[in-house]
Amino acid sequence: MLRAFFDSLSRARWAQRWLTRSGFARRAAARFVAGVDRAEALRAVARLQERGIQASLDHLGESTTTAAQARSAAEEIRALLEEIDRWNARANVSIKLSQLGLLIDPDLCRELLFTILDRARALRNFVRIDMEDSSLTEAILGLYLQALRSGYENVGIVLQAYLRRTGSDLRAVLDAAGRVRLCKGAYNEPAALAYRRRAEVSAAFDRQAAFLLQRAQERGAPEASADGRFPPVPAIATHDPARIAHARQAAAGLGLSQRALEFQMLYGIRRDLQAALSAAGYPVRVYVPYGSHWYPYLMRRLGERPDNLRFFLTNLLRN
Repeated sequence: MLRAFFDSLSRARWAQRWLTRSGFARRAAARFVAGVDRAEALRAVARLQERGIQASLDHLGESTTTAAQARSAAEEIRALLEEIDRWNARANVSIKLSQLGLLIDPDLCRELLFTILDRARALRNFVRIDMEDSSLTEAILGLYLQALRSGYENVGIVLQAYLRRTGSDLRAVLDAAGRVRLCKGAYNEPAALAYRRRAEVSAAFDRQAAFLLQRAQERGAPEASADGRFPPVPAIATHDPARIAHARQAAAGLGLSQRALEFQMLYGIRRDLQAALSAAGYPVRVYVPYGSHWYPYLMRRLGERPDNLRFFLTNLLRN
């Protein structure tokens, strides 16, 4: 299975050493990763803005092993929020809690998360907590709910439709007035925890998207902000035209306007769909990753869609 192979490869040190040293691989990876530093990433955001598209910036890195690494990652994210404000960018940020030390010191992780949320709140910006593999789902959800109980309204979470638990997690998050980005899921999970067949994943995604939109309608369906930062609206994250069509139909059936939901996609993937949805009046946000730790991210993207792999190999072989 393609996803299982690339999930394994994302953890293979020999493959990481080989590819990250390859100038060919780095150039091909540039399709999916905006650059190695904040300036390059913000230039990519500016290009998206010219097309009417918003962004969520992600400083790549996960599973830090020392407190110093976690603090350094938090400092980079706070600096990124400052740069977004300085550039007047229509962007917010996405973060991974394992990058902030969740695996080594949950108390430190909470401290760093709250400092990031404080800075984002002062700048009237928003932070999205990415979901990671299933071994961290409970801890990530728990810390997210702690943030909500602590009064942070400028924080959201990603839920992965392919996990069997996500239906109940979605209800719990929405009952706590949480803000959700729904995606299919990018990790190779066992069948006991996740749907494995494409039809099952699609059906779960459609059910959960419809429920997410229904709850938004019940809460008054606020519309996306003009500045592209905060407050956010329900986020439907997929490149699948059938899933997009289902979400559009569900929203229309509830009487929601186009600006009461947001479609999200990954940098460098399905630009045609991004443009079509934006032209139809929907807010579109692109997840823009940057940084030197691009290898695990790239492997997951290659495992998600055969088209991504074909693009990467074609460009690699041309060099």
